[in-house]
Amino acid sequence: MKDQIERKRARGIDRAFDILDHLRAVGRPQRPGEIAQALGAPKSTVYDLVATLIDHGMLETVDSQGNVFLGRRLYFLGLAYQEHFDLGREAGVLLKEITATTSETSQFCMLDGDKYTVAMMCEGSRPFRISADVGERTPIPWTASGRLLLGDMSDDEILTFIPPEDFILPNGERLDQDAFLAEVRAARKEGFFSFDSIVDSFTHCFAAPVCDEAGKCVATLCIVAPKNDARAHYDSYRKILIEAGHKLSGLLSGQAARDK
Repeated sequence: MKDQIERKRARGIDRAFDILDHLRAVGRPQRPGEIAQALGAPKSTVYDLVATLIDHGMLETVDSQGNVFLGRRLYFLGLAYQEHFDLGREAGVLLKEITATTSETSQFCMLDGDKYTVAMMCEGSRPFRISADVGERTPIPWTASGRLLLGDMSDDEILTFIPPEDFILPNGERLDQDAFLAEVRAARKEGFFSFDSIVDSFTHCFAAPVCDEAGKCVATLCIVAPKNDARAHYDSYRKILIEAGHKLSGLLSGQAARDK
């Protein structure tokens, strides 16, 4: 009986996180019934969890129609995480240095569940500017960083982790899974990956890993450049990005050692 209660509680916690993730993904308030429909969950369960999350400040009611959105307590939890170790602050400094040196757009990227996201960005200063929606979730196979961020998984783990539909590219073609896995292995070995963007036809993406003390890639630093500039400065951009990744990895490992 106790085990059943614990399993039910765990499922409830998972569903609560599903609600928070869903609202973040849609980026706008919704009614609990809409959330339940989107998640394929029982309405009664979602209504109960929404009420609990509101009580704890994790969600807030935003209008008289019962629409809810992410609550301010999440902001304070984020501040607490940032105070513990502001990886973002250190990454932000490096992004400014990369962009100042190359004039190209630089990014700090991570996994968000089974998707890739740009966590921070420093826009380049060239006439042809490249930007991205920070926080937008993108299928991992569409990205250069994804080849590095999955490097510690086995082939089976990768194919289980990535939703099958995420191998369908923006042009409707399906990315060959074996080719993708081979690129993951090559990127892990080289500690770097770059390719012409899958999302658009104008840019080339460079990515270098940011690793924890165990050597696992937990984030990436990226340069996104017009193809002509990328070809003209390929070796320089690669060197700058790898060095920046090593520097941020060292800062991350040093923080972990101090926390022990």
